[in-house]
Amino acid sequence: MRVIKILFKFLFSRLFLVALMIAIQVFLLAGAVLYFTNSVFYIYLVCHALSFLVVLAILGNNDNPSYKITWIIAILLFPVAGGVFYLAFGSKRMPKSLEKLLERTVEDMHAYLPKNEDVDNETQLLNRQTITQSQYIYNVTGCPMMAGTPSKYYAVGEDMFEDMMAEIKKARRYIMLEFFIIEPGIMWDSILNMLRQKMREGIAVYLMYDDLGTINTLPKGYDKILKSMGIKLCVFNPFRPRASAMLNYRDHRKLLVIDGATGFCGGINLADEYINKIDKHGHWKDTGVMLKGEAVWEMTLLFLQMWQFATRQKMDFGSFQPTKTTLPSDGLVQVFGDSPLDKTNVIETAYLNIISRATKYVYITTPYLIIGYEMEQALCNAALSGIDVRIITPHIYDKWYVHMLTRSHYKRLSECGVKIYEYTPGFMHAKMFIADDNIGMVGTCNMDFRSFYLHFECGVTFYNARIIGAVKKDILDCQRLSHLVSVQEASHVKLTTRLIRAVLRVFAPLF
Repeated sequence: MRVIKILFKFLFSRLFLVALMIAIQVFLLAGAVLYFTNSVFYIYLVCHALSFLVVLAILGNNDNPSYKITWIIAILLFPVAGGVFYLAFGSKRMPKSLEKLLERTVEDMHAYLPKNEDVDNETQLLNRQTITQSQYIYNVTGCPMMAGTPSKYYAVGEDMFEDMMAEIKKARRYIMLEFFIIEPGIMWDSILNMLRQKMREGIAVYLMYDDLGTINTLPKGYDKILKSMGIKLCVFNPFRPRASAMLNYRDHRKLLVIDGATGFCGGINLADEYINKIDKHGHWKDTGVMLKGEAVWEMTLLFLQMWQFATRQKMDFGSFQPTKTTLPSDGLVQVFGDSPLDKTNVIETAYLNIISRATKYVYITTPYLIIGYEMEQALCNAALSGIDVRIITPHIYDKWYVHMLTRSHYKRLSECGVKIYEYTPGFMHAKMFIADDNIGMVGTCNMDFRSFYLHFECGVTFYNARIIGAVKKDILDCQRLSHLVSVQEASHVKLTTRLIRAVLRVFAPLF
């Protein structure tokens, strides 16, 4: 009876109904292409020629090779319809109006960012590798390194939630929240009650959440309820019954900013599994950071830039500037965002830079390890060069096919000397990179194609900061709770499993 109830609920959910409408559109498009190409010879030739030209265009663009191969295989399998489907769903081109809007919002943000050279005294303490990494992020995103930014690391979501509540309570001007997932429960209900209290005190509350991320967690009409409370709300990229590649672009960021003076970032969403109040996939291991001081202004601008882009509302960025305060420095901090619409894969390149420039070790935690040839080769090259490369992934997974793809990389990585660990208590959702005790990243980006190429993401990079030591200790503590995957274990896989993995890897960029 319970199964029937769950199935009935799913069949009448917005996710299923919208997905069904999109599937019908895809089916009708495929049917139309097949009908006209079979009945009109010239249309058949035109579609063949179109597919050929599309393949040439795919080969000539700057997309990841794995993404190219996926679509080229699809076109080879369906030579008549493949080109049409790529133009409809695979091309990353966006309308000119949207492109110009994004450029304007980025320009508005850059106008309020300081220059990287403003912290020259601090950079003298950095080595050449970390300076180069910082300069890359600055040149691409405009976000500089900041001094005067004390930071705190959270090894579990429960601790971060406690401080989030405490800091929201202190708000005096505004509160900004941007999250991929929100779900009613202990965590969100507690935050919402606090937000309502602050609004009664005259504090402005801005909330942005991703529509697809929350489609199964928020009840129908919840946006109207929030707006009726006085919350300034933006539902990012509404999931509508329209077959378009734009549906892929999701806001995967997790940011909480209070008065431009305190900010939170990490892998933690606003749902009870993130603070282990419910058991979803065993112990939910997630992490985050709190910043105070100068670098929080970068978080504020990232939020405002996304808000202006998503709502088309012109924002006065200067009116949100915090009161100038001088706080002690603990190394340098660089907050930055990554957009799928700017043709630059900032976070993936930053990860590659850390791996290729490490001299002692690279430690990584990620829920998904769905990587292309370049990333896999970089990890292998580092390990073969004597760098201590360790990666912790989940043992208890949330999606079986994603976990199969993750495990499909174990054999080659472990043969090259990369140590792969699976977090046995539950689900490892933390996204962290550290290397050589002098550089670390904590953020929202998974090591998969969707995060690298299709999601809006954000992260915090630390240079010569004490927080790197806290992250390292936590990763080593997790390692002691994890299972080391041996080369033999990674190699001895059933034939059927290998075949499934092979098929999944062909289409991995679409997951």
